[in-house]
Amino acid sequence: MAGNSQRRGAVRKGGKGATVGTGGHSKRALKGKGPTPKAVDREYHPAHKRAKAAAKHGTSSGGRAPAGRGSTGARSTRRGKSATEMVAGRNSVVEALRADVPVSAMYVATRIDSDDRIRESLKLAAGRGLPILETARTELDRLTDGAVHQGIALQVPPYDYADPRDLIDPEMPGVPLVVALDGITDPRNLGAIIRSVAAFGGHGVVVPERRSVGMTASAWKTSAGAAARIPVAKAANLTRSLEDFKKAGFFVIGLDMDGDVELPELSLADRPLVVVTGSEGKGLSRLVRETCDQIVSIPMSSAVESLNAGMATGVTLYEIARQRRPR
Repeated sequence: MAGNSQRRGAVRKGGKGATVGTGGHSKRALKGKGPTPKAVDREYHPAHKRAKAAAKHGTSSGGRAPAGRGSTGARSTRRGKSATEMVAGRNSVVEALRADVPVSAMYVATRIDSDDRIRESLKLAAGRGLPILETARTELDRLTDGAVHQGIALQVPPYDYADPRDLIDPEMPGVPLVVALDGITDPRNLGAIIRSVAAFGGHGVVVPERRSVGMTASAWKTSAGAAARIPVAKAANLTRSLEDFKKAGFFVIGLDMDGDVELPELSLADRPLVVVTGSEGKGLSRLVRETCDQIVSIPMSSAVESLNAGMATGVTLYEIARQRRPR
């Protein structure tokens, strides 16, 4: 009978979908080969080549995203708790060497056109016993992440941060005095604050781990050498660190233009103190403000709305030092 698929010799034409008796062969055919290897593990990937070159030169491979370049010509080549930094450009290099910024190596381009800045940089580096490495300009381009290096660059090693608890019982004499920074992002402000801490008998500076400036070459330069004497501690949680200081007998005062106490009337100057400085734009964060024992303001002329963080901290530290001076 026509159309009878059961007759002998009839053949069923293949159609869409699975057929009886496949036994899961299609599933096995589609089985993957495992997770895709990381970029640095793939031999022909640019990230693998960068990591290999970085290991050869003793630097971090890091990411390729630029970390912002300021007036110092410095760029961070690795993000994290500490980072290797490259200071690039003739002016930036000679200024960093004059300021005794810690340096692990100097890179100089092959057949560089010498001038007074290059000659002074080489002399200062040789006097400090720094490794001076001659390298190709293309390699300098890579090391400085595309910064305008002018044929010379310095490698600044990661800063060795202290623990905030190290400042609770400082080794320096006198009544403990610590400055904590809340949201300060300008390295020049950090450098100026470190310099003021050293000038007025302070014992250390605490910076948060997140959303805060770190010890860059610019901060070292602005501190004018004080960073070699004043420890900078990094706090994973600033509010918790302030609470630890309070449990150890410190009083915490925050600086704010709307403070309840004016600086000349500060009655806690002779006690162990933590002075908290907030950012110029946002001031003290809510949790930090609530942790403070007092909010202190600096009286100023009505013609000036506010001082920057570095100046406000310096004025406050001067007044504390004045009140602590024996009469």
